[in-house]
Amino acid sequence: MSDSEEHHFESKADAGASKTYPQQAGTIRKNGFIVIKGRPCKVVEVSTSKTGKHGHAKCHFVAIDIFNGKKLEDIVPSSHNCDVPHVNRTEYQLIDISEDGFVSLLTSDGNTKDDLRLPTDETLLGQIKDGFAEGKDIVVTVQSAMGEEQICALKDVGPK
Repeated sequence: MSDSEEHHFESKADAGASKTYPQQAGTIRKNGFIVIKGRPCKVVEVSTSKTGKHGHAKCHFVAIDIFNGKKLEDIVPSSHNCDVPHVNRTEYQLIDISEDGFVSLLTSDGNTKDDLRLPTDETLLGQIKDGFAEGKDIVVTVQSAMGEEQICALKDVGPK
């Protein structure tokens, strides 16, 4: 192969970091996270049944999707592994709100992040728009899991 040849690789892969990690079902508790039907969820209720004549103790999970608020349920043998999503919360300062519903955020290293939509939650949406219209310094908390991101909370730092 000569040096003049160029190779271009079309790759959709990331650095190999998994979006989830395994955890034994019996060790997942209320307020923890779990993947149900491919969606990252926060556990709101866990009940464990006793072992039957032929089997395993089972864990019954009731959880709420962290992005759309839907209630999901799952029953898993307590000795089996469940997928648990890597959930990160990051704070950004709000710079601007565009007409098409996207927000412009300032990252901690001074760059801007412009790929996030306003939240669908009406009260949070109202608080962000009102605070921005009043010219307050607003810090939003962005929750990310399994390749999705959404604004989940805000803090009013004070007037500019």
